[in-house]
Amino acid sequence: MRNDKEIALNLRKEGKSYKNIGKLLHIPKSTLSNWFSNLEWSDVLKKNLIEKTKSTHVAHLKDLTNIRNQNLRDLYDQAREEAVKEFHVLKSNPLFIASLMIYWGEGDKRSKYRCSVSNSESDMLRLFLLFLERICGVKKFRIKAWILAYPETDQGEALEFWSKNIGLSKDNFTKTIVILGKQTNKKLPHGVCYVTVGSAYLKIKILSWIRLLSGEIIKFSE
Repeated sequence: MRNDKEIALNLRKEGKSYKNIGKLLHIPKSTLSNWFSNLEWSDVLKKNLIEKTKSTHVAHLKDLTNIRNQNLRDLYDQAREEAVKEFHVLKSNPLFIASLMIYWGEGDKRSKYRCSVSNSESDMLRLFLLFLERICGVKKFRIKAWILAYPETDQGEALEFWSKNIGLSKDNFTKTIVILGKQTNKKLPHGVCYVTVGSAYLKIKILSWIRLLSGEIIKFSE
């Protein structure tokens, strides 16, 4: 008759984990824990296994990070290559050129993952939204907006204004942020609106298009 406890002890001495022993002998982990609980050498072995598992886990994470970083580099290189090809097709499109000039002057260039334009002129943001939808193929539900307001600003009226004038549903707007400042609602009665899309891929393409456009303008002007 098989002596499971003795076999389990021998396997444990060989450095097998609870999981491996349980799988080999079809014994619950709780039973193994009870058998090994008062054995000092088992506790030492457990600590060694934990440290070994940690080292393996860290190495695995590093490998995954390296793979992910390489995949991201390849993806971003692809974005730059696409941008070059698309620029030569789109550079005669007025909406494309106007939107790049808007982003060049008013867009966020510091964030790696966010494409964002802010302004107090609704027509400018309306153009940028059309650019996102028609040129970049961004679905409307991915586009977010928020309002930077002043204490005197009527937030409900401001939301109504921006939603209607830039063509974006109120559901796309996040919480309005109110700040103290020198401006009053007499000069900016509806505050400043921010339109944003989270996409590192698109951000690379927009900045690449701007560089290509600036190169074309400089070349044409020389």
